[in-house]
Amino acid sequence: MKNDFSIAVVGATGAVGREVLAALYAQDVPAERVRAFGSERSKGLEVEYGEDSLEVERATAEAFRGIGVVLLATPAEASRTLAPAAQAAGAWVVDASSAFRSDGNVPLVLPGFNTEALGAGFTFKGRVVCLPGAVTTAVVHVVEPLRRAFGVARAQVTAMMGVSSAGVRGVSELEKQTADLLSGREPEPQVFPHRVGFNLVPQVGGFMVNSPWTEEEGGWTLEGARLFSARGDVPVIAGTAVQVPTFYGHGITLNVQLKKAGPVEQVRAALKTSPVLKVLDTPGERIYPMPMLVMSDPAVHVGRVRAFPQAPEWVTLFAAVDNASRGAALNLVEAGFKLAERPA
Repeated sequence: MKNDFSIAVVGATGAVGREVLAALYAQDVPAERVRAFGSERSKGLEVEYGEDSLEVERATAEAFRGIGVVLLATPAEASRTLAPAAQAAGAWVVDASSAFRSDGNVPLVLPGFNTEALGAGFTFKGRVVCLPGAVTTAVVHVVEPLRRAFGVARAQVTAMMGVSSAGVRGVSELEKQTADLLSGREPEPQVFPHRVGFNLVPQVGGFMVNSPWTEEEGGWTLEGARLFSARGDVPVIAGTAVQVPTFYGHGITLNVQLKKAGPVEQVRAALKTSPVLKVLDTPGERIYPMPMLVMSDPAVHVGRVRAFPQAPEWVTLFAAVDNASRGAALNLVEAGFKLAERPA
């Protein structure tokens, strides 16, 4: 990354924004090259940056002038306004929201999978790229080595998603609901469609128009198709998103239909070829992926690899991903660094 590049982190007070700042600090980016932005409500607050602190500025079109890379850790509504503004100011923009994932003019990039799309050898319209969601990030990284080794027809997914998928508001709601329930009070849900405390809600986000699928679930299919299309072999990814009463991290069950059956040992060996995955698969010793193990780990954890004798082309796995870190913040930073290497 160029030494004179400045980086704007928008949504710096949120769950993902704080992880982005931590990732930049871990990469030794000096505080004077990082600017923190937020909403009018966040203006003037201080956010930690290693031993320093950054004052949060209000995100406006004028504020992006002179910025090299803008990392958007913002809701989709905000990204739809801020991304064009930052682009017009001459910045490269990476957006972690769903705002542009269905826009064929905006590249969908997953670092570690199609990082080459960010390089100088690839041209694309505009200066904005977008990232897939945390579940898609994990599923694609698990499916890709299996696709290379055996071919993959489809992956059926059940994603158990921590409340931080709704940002700090989701975390605060679970905290409050837990306290209320332990005190004998029935809480009123505000962020989620039903009480999530001591409950499971088979809905994450809103439902698509005239569809039984939620936007979260539909996103996996769309994002997976966009990412795999360049490989010429597009597995179908579909399933159910469940909001669970945990704070951070997602647990994901995958039932994967291989095009060519292979024994479990070969499936496990294929997974180990991926530099993004960490295989934890010694269930007899109680070693397997769990959200509590994956926090702040840049790897996607995968294990509980099983096959069905009656249907050897199907394998079942369990994966875990840190949704705020690997599922969003690290992808933002890695994509931003790569864009910073491109010609102005």
